Amino acid sequence: MSQLRIFAETGNASLLDTRDPVTIAEELAIHGVRFERWPSRPIAADADQDAVLAAFAPEVARLKAEQGYRSVDVIRMVPDHPEKDVLRTKFLSEHCHAEDEVRFFVEGEGLFTLHLNNRVYAVLCEEGDLISVPAGTPHWFDMGPAPRFTAIRLFTNPDGWIAQFTGDAIADRFPRHEPVAA
Repeated sequence: MSQLRIFAETGNASLLDTRDPVTIAEELAIHGVRFERWPSRPIAADADQDAVLAAFAPEVARLKAEQGYRSVDVIRMVPDHPEKDVLRTKFLSEHCHAEDEVRFFVEGEGLFTLHLNNRVYAVLCEEGDLISVPAGTPHWFDMGPAPRFTAIRLFTNPDGWIAQFTGDAIADRFPRHEPVAA
């Protein structure tokens, strides 16, 4: 189940811990972060990008029309992916992008952590969750040590997003993603 934990940037004591999707959406919307729950649809374990996108075509079309996204793809990570450790490490440092970072979790989970106004917002996204982190928002992403997720990504720039690392080590002070089931 989706989860939002809010921390002061100076400590690890949780100021808020909720699994209520309405509360999650409301807390994030204050900062311009979009959080939605989309209906789950069965996807074959070996479904290719076209099949995944076809399953969520109405929702993707709506977002493209509303926000002007021009490029869409699907990323799939599994525990035995040969580059999982390199990719996990890359995303664990605080960074931002010149465009929104938009992810819809078709299956699995990942932890987006946002650094906003002296607070840290740890958003556990799971199957059915859409998160859109606005351009310029400092954040990091942890897929966990044994990643298992499929996500639809939407971009304004057809070349995809490019990370601009902040150099702040804040991400090292907060909990990492440790999935219940690997």
